[in-house]
Amino acid sequence: MTAKTSKSAAVRLLSIGKLAERTGLSVTAIRFYEAEGLVTAQRNASGQRRFQRGDIRRLSFVKICQGLGFPLARIRQVLSNLPDGRTPTKRDWEKLSREFAIEIDGRIEALNQLRDTLTGCIGCGCLSLAKCRLSNPEDKAAMQGPGPRYLLGDKSD
Repeated sequence: MTAKTSKSAAVRLLSIGKLAERTGLSVTAIRFYEAEGLVTAQRNASGQRRFQRGDIRRLSFVKICQGLGFPLARIRQVLSNLPDGRTPTKRDWEKLSREFAIEIDGRIEALNQLRDTLTGCIGCGCLSLAKCRLSNPEDKAAMQGPGPRYLLGDKSD
C-alpha cells in the first residue's frame, strides 16, 4: 500500500465525534453500540477510534429500529447478515430489507389494528366503555386468557 493510498483510506474513516455528529447519537451511545457489536472501530496510531462511513447508515438503522421498539438483540441479529470488513452494498441492504420487511409489515398491521380498535372494546376486562358491556358481557373474554383478548386476535362470541 502506498502512502497516497493509505492517506485516502484514512480520510474515508470518521472519528467518533464526526460519527456522532452525522448520526445524532451521543459519543457514549456509539461506544455502547460498539461494545454491543453493532459497529466495529478501527484504531489509529494514537489509539483513537475510527469508523467506516458505512457505519453512519448502520447506526442510523439501529437508531430508527430502537425508536420503533425493536430490541437490540433483534437489531444485532438482522445486522449480522451484513458483511464484516467492508461497507455494505445496495444489494446487501436489499437482502437485509427483504428479511426484515416481513416483521415490519406485521408490526404495521398490528399498529393499524390498534389504531382502529382502541376506541372500542379490546376485551381486557375493564368494562369501562358502554360498548364493552355489549362486546364483552360479564367479561367473557377472560375465559380466553389474560390481556386484551380482542386486540390480540380473539373474537367475541
